[in-house]
Amino acid sequence: MSGPIPDPMTVKTDALADLRARAKDWVVQIETGDASEADLREFERWLSATPQHVEAYAQAERLWRMLEAPLQAADRQRPKGGAARTHAIGRRGFVGGAIAASVVAAGGAMLVRPPLGLWPSLSELASDYRTAVGEQRKLDLAGGISVEMNTRTSLNIDAGRPDEQRIELIEGEAAVTAGATPVRVHAGGGTVAAANAQFVVRCDVASVQVTCLAGRVDVALGGKDADIGARQQIGYGRDLGTVVTVDPVVAAGWRDGMLVFENEPLAYVIDEINRYRPGRIVLTNAELGRRQVSARFRLARLDAVTTQFREVFGAKVTTLAGGIVIVG
Repeated sequence: MSGPIPDPMTVKTDALADLRARAKDWVVQIETGDASEADLREFERWLSATPQHVEAYAQAERLWRMLEAPLQAADRQRPKGGAARTHAIGRRGFVGGAIAASVVAAGGAMLVRPPLGLWPSLSELASDYRTAVGEQRKLDLAGGISVEMNTRTSLNIDAGRPDEQRIELIEGEAAVTAGATPVRVHAGGGTVAAANAQFVVRCDVASVQVTCLAGRVDVALGGKDADIGARQQIGYGRDLGTVVTVDPVVAAGWRDGMLVFENEPLAYVIDEINRYRPGRIVLTNAELGRRQVSARFRLARLDAVTTQFREVFGAKVTTLAGGIVIVG
């Protein structure tokens, strides 16, 4: 006697759950450097099977990065002498969901403010202006103020005060040019205020970075403030950082369609490039990721960067479906 006929919807749901679980397993294996050459060949075959495999891996890989940042931020906030969390995200925690619970327990608001690369948060969906992956946009506001929005940026404009222009930077990066009318940018719990100045504010998951290009800019956080001038930069998370001198071409080259790097690890360079392109460049060689890079890349030609990685570093580059590139 034949058994009960399985519900097609249940079968489909189970298959999808298995696919997502396998995608998470692959992310852990690759990101932690546990993948051998044979594993990578198997991964390439698995990823190329169907478009659903590509989508499942891309979502799992972005989830990995989303959860890693708040956990590291929680480590930095932990009192001295307290037990530190492990830096690496374990296979069981990531695949089984324990990491998500840990982030919630640590007060990780990132779960309700996921990066634009994964899905828009409610704040981003409700924002006045947003840019997609690789998109840039310029806004001309009242009082001679202009805002250049970089890739994956969302912000709100408060036009209710004639004596001051207020901007809320939810996520991403914006270059602000202010005339006589003062402008105040709220980002990551702090404020950036200026008049007759030009500056860039970048708001990532756990930190904010402010670069002054011209004039003077006041940066305030939690009762502390710092005044920075042209070619100076300061960052903050829980506290204000130290003022440093920067090259404006490196700090704001994206405004001219360029990404400029001076003696930066290749891993950081790849992370930056991933902000501007669909899909994901996945670095599987930790030693290669530590190599120092000084380079200029045109935003309009980012499709050529992996070829340069192969020619300059001798890296093995494998291009897969969905814009995923394996560099090892």
